[in-house]
Amino acid sequence: MPLDPMPDLKPLDHLAECGRVGDPALVLRHRILSFGELRSRVAMLAAWLQTCVPEPGARIASWAAKGELTCLLPLAAARAGLVHVPINPLLKRAQVAYILADSGAQMVMGTKARLASLEEADCPANCSVFSEEEVWAAAQKHGGALAASECESSSLCAILYTSGSTGRPKGVMVSHANLWLGAVSVADYLDLASDDVTLAVLPLSFDYGQNQLFSTWLAGGCVAPLDYLFPKDVAKACARHKVTTLAAVPPLWVQLTEIDWPPEASAPLRRLTNSGGALTEDLVAGLRATFPNARLFPMYGLTEAFRSTYLDPELVETHPTSMGRAVPFAEILVINDQGEVAAPEEEGELVHCGPLVAQGYWQDPQRTAERYKPAPAGSDYGGMAVWSGDRVRRTQDGLLYFVGRRDAMIKSAGNRISPQEVEDAALATGLVAEAVALGVPDVRLGQVVHLVVRGATGNTHDAVAELPILLARELPNFMHPQVIHWREAMPLNPNGKIDRTALMTEIAR
Repeated sequence: MPLDPMPDLKPLDHLAECGRVGDPALVLRHRILSFGELRSRVAMLAAWLQTCVPEPGARIASWAAKGELTCLLPLAAARAGLVHVPINPLLKRAQVAYILADSGAQMVMGTKARLASLEEADCPANCSVFSEEEVWAAAQKHGGALAASECESSSLCAILYTSGSTGRPKGVMVSHANLWLGAVSVADYLDLASDDVTLAVLPLSFDYGQNQLFSTWLAGGCVAPLDYLFPKDVAKACARHKVTTLAAVPPLWVQLTEIDWPPEASAPLRRLTNSGGALTEDLVAGLRATFPNARLFPMYGLTEAFRSTYLDPELVETHPTSMGRAVPFAEILVINDQGEVAAPEEEGELVHCGPLVAQGYWQDPQRTAERYKPAPAGSDYGGMAVWSGDRVRRTQDGLLYFVGRRDAMIKSAGNRISPQEVEDAALATGLVAEAVALGVPDVRLGQVVHLVVRGATGNTHDAVAELPILLARELPNFMHPQVIHWREAMPLNPNGKIDRTALMTEIAR
């Protein structure tokens, strides 16, 4: 049946109502929640949240590994009329403090160890702090149950923080409609069903990770969250839960194709989905060999508009490097340098139009205006569009191909890394006078961070030894420079700025 061009939009918390009452919805460490229990737990948590933070639209943050709280909180916050701010559990104190302050969070919930790392000044003055255990104890003591919400689908539902190519993380504002339609879109083209089991290995702070929950629950299926240490943990979980749907990023797929998969782990898999970086032809071949019964869905997206394109599994072997075509509810235009819709085979910028487009960056009108602009004249949807910064081309048969990226964003192991954030951390040590972070191609991780620095004049410390130690304290692991290059002087371009291109050419030799 063709997908409705604009289905009935509902508040996000209605996802808890999609499955049959007795069917499994969420696999936890020591028990499985049915959809009936999912509904009651969301209602209880929402009632307590509304009592603690009665102001509609107030921000509440979570900073924890995958578990009942992080899985249910997106729905409970939506039901309570609050805005959820999920924080990547890999981030460290400095990044978390910035997000809490920037979002104006009135509550932060998380694991005790993570919360203990925060200093008094890291939380806004009116921000209450609760461990996961305290949240559930208080919610159960409160004992309330909040009915499903009836808020406007256009109202703000969550703020997802993502790194930019310069500066601090940006908070992407997503509405109930954005998230609901994203779930409908993915559930439709993946053909998810009520007997599907999704292994949620991606961070729930990312839109791709959150959608593991939302699209599966919309279809009435079950989610098994997993924080893995080794690739073999993923294979074991697939066997244990009879997983049918597995989403990952290219570096993890590389690792998963390098281990042995027993039949009980690989046979139940019906579909594999990839985003966060392009698949190579060799990796596609490896995935097809390792999971011969699973359909492979390469996908492309950006947090500012959720998901843009996917490649039909039937085309993967013949067009392994293609980005595919637009997902449901997305209109993808290629705009050339003259601001017009590009001709077939002509290179241009990918512009995403339609109802999946987010509402801009939280409290940042300048950067919002740079990326969110009126849709081009050739758009059917109109309204606001996201200008991705990615250069693409569309072939005669309508398939899109990635050409290159406009900015200097580093993408390593599926993580988007702001070069300036790494550079700022290096300069803050006082050991260096100049710093440039670059993304150097890497077979396993996509890119790795290389840091080029010039030492601070008059510094008496053993900077070469101390700088990696100080950076390890301040930056999450995925941001750590793999190599630090020390220079007596930085190359300059004709405008007197550091010549990043020259440094990249030198390092990549």
